[in-house]
Amino acid sequence: MNDSVSRELVQRLGSLLQACNKQVVTAESCTGGGVAERMTSCPGSSHWFERGFVTYSNAAKQELLDVPADVLEHYGAVSEETAAAMAEGALAHSHGQISVAVTGIAGPEGGSVDKPVGTVCFAWSTRTGGTRTARALFQGDRAQVREQSVLMAMQGLIDMLESD
Repeated sequence: MNDSVSRELVQRLGSLLQACNKQVVTAESCTGGGVAERMTSCPGSSHWFERGFVTYSNAAKQELLDVPADVLEHYGAVSEETAAAMAEGALAHSHGQISVAVTGIAGPEGGSVDKPVGTVCFAWSTRTGGTRTARALFQGDRAQVREQSVLMAMQGLIDMLESD
């Protein structure tokens, strides 16, 4: 883990959120709350971090974020469609204005030909600007896949805020 890169991202994200008077919400599966933990490690994050959802199971995704059962059945938990539903559900169940969702296969097991270990899907959503999604294939062990996911989740928020 590159602590200086992580700290820089969190500080930049916090500054952007404060500048536009927005709060962020996280919806996480494979990162297990790592994005929220990283954000809240920053002093003053209570001004811009609203809440986080850790929805590891499909049932939690449905119950807490209203991810439709047919999305999970048709696309699977690790899909851009599920990530988008998670990000939108996080906004619907919070007071935040921007959200990030992460769902993937950190390993070492659980991969398939179509979705190998290291496959992670992301979504970033705002109340006014719609939802963006991405899919990445990270290399490394479980900790490395999760770390890369946390960094990409935060960079995506920064990119979305800077394009507004």
